[in-house]
Amino acid sequence: MRRAELRDRLAELYAGRPVVLGPGPVAAWAPWVERLGRLGCPTLALDLPAPATLLATDGARLHDRLLRDLPPETVAAVERFDPDRRGVFRTSPFVTSDEPVLGRPVTGGRPRAFLALEDKLRADAIWAAAGVDAAPYRIVPLQEDALAEATREVAGPLGAVWSGDGFTGGGDYVRWVLDRDDRVRARAFFAPRCERVRVMRFLDGVPCSIHGFVLPDGTAVLRPVEIAVLRDRAARTFEYAGVGSGWDPPPADREHLRDVARRVGEHLRAEHGFRGAFGVDGVLTADGFRPTELNPRMSAGCTLLTGVDPDFFQLLQANLLMGIDAGVTVPDVEGFLPDMDAERRSSTDRLLRPGDRLAVSAGHLEAAPDLKP
Repeated sequence: MRRAELRDRLAELYAGRPVVLGPGPVAAWAPWVERLGRLGCPTLALDLPAPATLLATDGARLHDRLLRDLPPETVAAVERFDPDRRGVFRTSPFVTSDEPVLGRPVTGGRPRAFLALEDKLRADAIWAAAGVDAAPYRIVPLQEDALAEATREVAGPLGAVWSGDGFTGGGDYVRWVLDRDDRVRARAFFAPRCERVRVMRFLDGVPCSIHGFVLPDGTAVLRPVEIAVLRDRAARTFEYAGVGSGWDPPPADREHLRDVARRVGEHLRAEHGFRGAFGVDGVLTADGFRPTELNPRMSAGCTLLTGVDPDFFQLLQANLLMGIDAGVTVPDVEGFLPDMDAERRSSTDRLLRPGDRLAVSAGHLEAAPDLKP
């Protein structure tokens, strides 16, 4: 009964209002069209032309500009759709929500202060402030000597990993460095895109993430998620292949991961006024979990887990980003944990066919046999 009441409160943000959807592929908005249709909302999905980009990160970085520089014909279509200006925009998380678009509030986007936390080189200071153990690292400018020295200082048996500054996703701005040729190639990639990189030892173990929601009464923490990352040592490349919740770390590691998320969430709330979903990516090594990235949004792993009740969690996130307290508490969110543990999910299910690059062994995602070293 309480979940139904909370869902009704969360739905008040949209109920009956016209909603403009975009930017992003029109087909990707289908779940929101269905969700909003159940709330009595007419919808208009914008097909916004964008420059072709090789990396998803580069495309996401254009979202805010696309929405704030709409073509005249698109503006006219929005005004015809919502002539009384009762509506709202529902956008991607890479659109800022501090100012309206065409006089309409932006939902689904984030305040600039939250978006600024996407800079991957800010994460290490957050781990330190939250009391979370992390691997040694160096942040250096894109100068050959500085990069070579930093790599020698921190590299392990498998070398080092360079990560670029600013917002990145899907490992787009991550490079594996073992020798001088790798350094030359990585520096050539980062030079036109970044000003600095973080150099860290290659962490061997299980790539994974832990997610939470910063709520008015505290930080609710979910269960761990495995990140399927395939590595090609010869080519020195990583391939992000999805996420899955079929993996269970040892109980002590599970609780440690959840403690990491709780510490980070409480720091984000106290120091940055943060609210909403976030995730901590990292690697569960032989020495314990070591974080590598902060994603201050509803990232892939969080979306996967919250598929147990997507309407509830998507509406919760939208309300939290708007600063609306609908009365959802930490026990309300963590009450979904038994469902998340029972309903094991994987975003790689579509890949698990003959000839694909992943296999499942005892619920664990791994490279197919012909790809293993």
